[in-house]
Amino acid sequence: MENIKNNFKIASFYRFVKLSNKKKIKVKLDNYLKNKLVKGTILLSDEGINGFLSSEEQNVLKALTYLKKLLRIRKISLKIHDVDFIPFNRMKVRLKKEIVSLGVEEIRINELSNNYIQPSEWNNFINKKNVRVLDVRNIYEIDIGKFKNAINPQTNSFRDLPKNLKQLNLKENDTIAMYCTGGIRCEKASFFLKSRGYTNIFQLSGGVLNYFNHHKNNIKQNKWNGDCFVFDNRVTVNKKLETGKFKQCYGCRRPISIQDTKSKKYIKGVCCPYCFNLRTKEQKRNSLNRLKQIVLAENKGIDHPFKRIKEL
Repeated sequence: MENIKNNFKIASFYRFVKLSNKKKIKVKLDNYLKNKLVKGTILLSDEGINGFLSSEEQNVLKALTYLKKLLRIRKISLKIHDVDFIPFNRMKVRLKKEIVSLGVEEIRINELSNNYIQPSEWNNFINKKNVRVLDVRNIYEIDIGKFKNAINPQTNSFRDLPKNLKQLNLKENDTIAMYCTGGIRCEKASFFLKSRGYTNIFQLSGGVLNYFNHHKNNIKQNKWNGDCFVFDNRVTVNKKLETGKFKQCYGCRRPISIQDTKSKKYIKGVCCPYCFNLRTKEQKRNSLNRLKQIVLAENKGIDHPFKRIKEL
């Protein structure tokens, strides 16, 4: 079989748009994708769509074309990058209350407009006097990579942001520059802050991944420190958008370092130092049984849902 490494793409996309027929859209998407070698996750809610798709380039582009036609939209916030394997185990289309969960009352997103800072302008903007840089990602994401001097809201999930903002000493007239992984959390956080009276809100267009893509041929201009966590089986990416150096704990889904794997509290496929004392004996036993089944399938050359697709 011919190896077509580096011919795979991963597309991340979102669009805040009112969907009144999300259940019908899900059925049509399920039918369209079920016999295709396209993996990923698509979230549908009344407020719009958010998703990731990975396959060969032509498959990804066809799926995106079908998706936009189905939603009757022309524009969608979209980023496409190269990957050397398909970083998802399966294809899932899910109905959600929110496409990114902030957990507050409905924000009339389409009635507000955001101020975007392009990656080419970001370095100069955040170095300006009195600009406060806010990272709206979670603690475990910030631990492995961030921009220097960025404010950490200490969230375990995005839903913690509204209540934690009160502790950050941000004033309504402060100039706030926000960033997140792909842009969607900043999008919603920006709308939320504006609805609460903050007036000078800016966000990194396309998030950290777009910033990496802009600077990938000139790494010296990339002011990021560390890796960037991504929500797929790559776990993290480096400044060149290559798969990073972190693994993932399949017990708590947290990124873990090589040093973490040397801990006595690390059991491959079961737990890590961060969740060893949080997982029950039953949870650990179930994870261990799953790992045994995966190893057995690998040894016998049998396909399984956790197998990496590196060639077609």
